[in-house]
Amino acid sequence: MSFSHTPVLLNEVLDLLSLKEGMCCFDGTLGGAGHARAAAQRLGKTGTLIGCDLDPEALAAAEEALSDSPAKTVFFHENFKDCARFLKQAGYSQIDAALLDLGVSSHQLDEASRGFSYHADAPLDMRLSGEGRSAADVVNTETEARLCEILFRYGEEKNAAAIAASIVRARAIKPIETTTELVECVKDAFHGRFTDKHPARRTFQALRIEVNGELDRLDDAIRDLVDLLTPGGVLCVISFHSLEDRIVKQCFHSLIDGCTCPKDFPVCVCGFEPSVRLLTRRPVTAGERELEENPRARSAKLRAVQKL
Repeated sequence: MSFSHTPVLLNEVLDLLSLKEGMCCFDGTLGGAGHARAAAQRLGKTGTLIGCDLDPEALAAAEEALSDSPAKTVFFHENFKDCARFLKQAGYSQIDAALLDLGVSSHQLDEASRGFSYHADAPLDMRLSGEGRSAADVVNTETEARLCEILFRYGEEKNAAAIAASIVRARAIKPIETTTELVECVKDAFHGRFTDKHPARRTFQALRIEVNGELDRLDDAIRDLVDLLTPGGVLCVISFHSLEDRIVKQCFHSLIDGCTCPKDFPVCVCGFEPSVRLLTRRPVTAGERELEENPRARSAKLRAVQKL
């Protein structure tokens, strides 16, 4: 199966980044290089497109997709959360623009063998990098209390306790090894009472976030990218669920209004100075035409700041 990914909010991202010939742009989540290809065209022959991805399959696909890029391309098999380290080690102490598209690509969701989908039977994996604990390891080894915490915290699942109990009952008989087996655990917890949305949707989201540490150090990564931006540089972040969006929103606002003085102080004495200005007072979302072409864009929210 070839790696494909439809970039969401592409025109909106390009408008906000305001890329010009000769700039240096960082794409921290290359995926299928949908955003990166469009960005490279605007950077031109004197520009540089730097990209990274934790998924080696995505990185290989991006390198191929950008093989004819007019801009210079530099690739890293790294987690964007380590950008401050690997960019500086490679000699890139400043960048003019940056993008984080935090969603899992359509390819990763649709390729059954990856174990992300609750619609297909596959090994229960969900690892982006292929390393570390799989989703099967999590559901078969964590305590019932910890499973409940993961489902509630990362999936915002109201029936977390019942699902965790169902998982523990099932694994006492045999290990849960496939996506189908996990789906059956979730359905058993709902006793057949669920809406038209798939009952395992939040459970799979929670396990994917846990396995890949998707929310870990996201705040730090945003701050690191802002530090790397040149004055006037723009950072765009696309999130796909409320947990991500909340972190992005709060981080942006702390960079704008991070005064630590008590509220009853008449003037600021902590010396805080904002490092960015907000370009999106409200998150940018997909229009009707894009939603018709790519229904998965429905949950996408784009926020952006500009370095002062």
